[in-house]
Amino acid sequence: MEFTHFDRNGTVSMVDISGKPGTLRIAAAAGHITMSPETIWLLAHEELPKGNVLTTAKLAGIMAAKNTANLIPLCHQLALSWADIAFKIGENRIDITATVKTRESTGLEMEALTAVSVAALTIYDMCKAVDKSMEIGGIRLERKTGGKSGDTDNFRPRTSILVLSDSVSEGRASDRSGEFLRKGFESAGCEVGEVKIIADNRDEISKVIDAWTSKGAELIVTTGGTGLGPRDVTVDTIIPKFSRRLTGIEHALFSWGQSKVKTAMLSRLAAGVIGSSLVICLPGSTGAVGDALEVLVPAVFHAFSMMKGEGH
Repeated sequence: MEFTHFDRNGTVSMVDISGKPGTLRIAAAAGHITMSPETIWLLAHEELPKGNVLTTAKLAGIMAAKNTANLIPLCHQLALSWADIAFKIGENRIDITATVKTRESTGLEMEALTAVSVAALTIYDMCKAVDKSMEIGGIRLERKTGGKSGDTDNFRPRTSILVLSDSVSEGRASDRSGEFLRKGFESAGCEVGEVKIIADNRDEISKVIDAWTSKGAELIVTTGGTGLGPRDVTVDTIIPKFSRRLTGIEHALFSWGQSKVKTAMLSRLAAGVIGSSLVICLPGSTGAVGDALEVLVPAVFHAFSMMKGEGH
């Protein structure tokens, strides 16, 4: 859960997540409360003075998950799509598990942990009249999915990056987008074999793409040459090479880019398969490649499992 950072003056602020796409995220946390066997018996038979303990604790845990941002400073306010609390009664302890789901731009570990904590505290409150030996412990995050740090394929493709720019190839400008992509994919765990800069030339583009695909490059990302200018020939050169076009990737990139910059609709993005290589053509601006990394990483890595016949 990204929730805060300190600046040089020692003040705190929320982490800005406005640039992150919303995805399905799930978090599960667990903990336990120990008590005497006699208290367990009273609880199981609903003979405690305050009534049905576990039903009350479940409601308290769900309400706590929904109100985490009001309890912990600087946590983001998240719209939960589902929350549940489960209990397992043992001889002298009750195990508690909380699971929460959302379609938001940041994780919800704190919601799951808060739900477990408050459920345990509610059990404590409802049993304290008959048991002074109770202890709460073992509260921990069990699992999280969604986002860059969630459950994804462990596989990371060998990646090559092709920068298409007359001005950069001639030394009149410096490469920023290619370097941005290199750092982004390396941070995600990919081995970036080569970042090559060439002019906006059909023959040169075709030569490089053919060489890389024949050598078994698993992921090829190009940047530049996707606009409407007379020298923007990247997409026109590469699309005829596709054996399969991946319109889902294209639509995701278009949708996310246009949600930020309306003129993104004028870019001609392309994604597809050439041999055993996945090729994605991106615009040349650093803003566009930054948006693309937000969409592609880590979701696009699952494509390689599918290409190997491992299914969804």
